[in-house]
Amino acid sequence: MISFNLICKNDHEFEGWFRNSDDFARQIKERLVACPECGDLNIEKSLMAPVVGAKDAVVADRGEKAAQARKLRKMLGKVREYVETNFDDVGDDFTEEARKIYYGESDERPIYGNATDEDARDLAEEGVPVGKLPWVKRADS
Repeated sequence: MISFNLICKNDHEFEGWFRNSDDFARQIKERLVACPECGDLNIEKSLMAPVVGAKDAVVADRGEKAAQARKLRKMLGKVREYVETNFDDVGDDFTEEARKIYYGESDERPIYGNATDEDARDLAEEGVPVGKLPWVKRADS
């Protein structure tokens, strides 16, 4: 048996056990491996460090890292909940609305929405205060 650290397109990391590397490749090709967190079938191998040292220490380290990842995901979920509750969702009009607020053409209020990296960079260069948040999926989605 061989263990691989795997990751889905939604950045959920998990561990998978396979008979060998060929078995892993076959299961991926046949879309038999799914993310246990979101069900995504777009799975790849994640970066892995070679196992050196006592197995107990490695297992404990993996457990601690997994716990830290869960804690971070929970905190980011709380950030998302706060933003969705207290900010106006302007969707794809974010760039335009942020400019209007900055230049006094629209009422000042906290907003969130969608912007390309280029649009966010342009806003920042103009002096418009913007930030990018890691937007984790809701636990109920």
